[in-house]
Amino acid sequence: MITASAAGRVNLIGDHTDYMGGLVLPMAIDLATTVTAVAGGDRIELSSAMDHDSISIALPADDPAGVSPPWGRYIAAVAAELGARTGLRGAVTSTLPIGAGLSSSAALEVASALALGAADGNPAPGNTAEAVELARSCQRAEHAAVGVPSGIMDQLSICAGREGHATLIDCSSLHLEQIELPPGAAIWVIHSGSSRTLVGSAYAERRRTAERAAELVGPLPGADPDRIEALEDPVLRRRARHVRSECDRVRQFADALAADDLVAAGALMCQSHTSLRDDYEVSTPSLDQLVRELLATPGVFGARLTGAGFGGCVVALAEPGADLRPSAPGADTAWRVSPARGTHLHLS
Repeated sequence: MITASAAGRVNLIGDHTDYMGGLVLPMAIDLATTVTAVAGGDRIELSSAMDHDSISIALPADDPAGVSPPWGRYIAAVAAELGARTGLRGAVTSTLPIGAGLSSSAALEVASALALGAADGNPAPGNTAEAVELARSCQRAEHAAVGVPSGIMDQLSICAGREGHATLIDCSSLHLEQIELPPGAAIWVIHSGSSRTLVGSAYAERRRTAERAAELVGPLPGADPDRIEALEDPVLRRRARHVRSECDRVRQFADALAADDLVAAGALMCQSHTSLRDDYEVSTPSLDQLVRELLATPGVFGARLTGAGFGGCVVALAEPGADLRPSAPGADTAWRVSPARGTHLHLS
């Protein structure tokens, strides 16, 4: 029996910077997706406890985009990317909410990759280089499955996730630095009540405009702020300004955590939300309202939308005794999450 689990992730700070080669600071969390299966045969046959549906995919998986139901496309694309030879028969379970910005799709990809790798006799990643390679494989699989030009943050934060730590990732060099969370830092994830989807959203348009700005002023994470402000197109100027300033905030946030300065860290989260709202224009009224309510709650240091935006969740930094279960209309679910190991593989 193969049991392969992959955590979700919450990005503490650094959104819409990964695909521009910038800095991000996500952490794997104690909510996860698990594939439990026996290996054998030449088909992947998995049922889902989440939607009571199932997939049956013949190996080799030649047409991932044609698989139904849609969650099966991620698994088929992973199988194609890995060149999987041995089938699986079992089930997929998850404690992760779907469409909340907590990387449920990346968790499914990584859990599937671990299970398919184990079926073919391959061990789980044992070092950083192997974690990076697994993340790259899953990123390519996501591109093949749904055509979204996402960055590598989601997969890499899961593959490299370490208990008690967030992972500072330079998405240009893929250099990783583990940042320990202070004991007085409580992380909450609160759903806005509005689910999001990257497919068919303005995500790809945001990336295109940021890339156009980079053509004019150079790589945005290190671009000269004066050159950014001199851009004639106001949309390009705003997009570039967000990426540049957000990368600065990520480094400052990591330094604040290392110094146990949660007040400074919270202020940086608020600045990040403002930039995502005004310069990158990926917030929504429900996200903005939820952030305002959280900031008015005793014990909250800071809050911001997390993930790509367009709905989904807010992440908040708070004192351990704070209760952030939401009262805002439509904000129906909250989780206090802990930084967790990103992957588990057990064979029995």
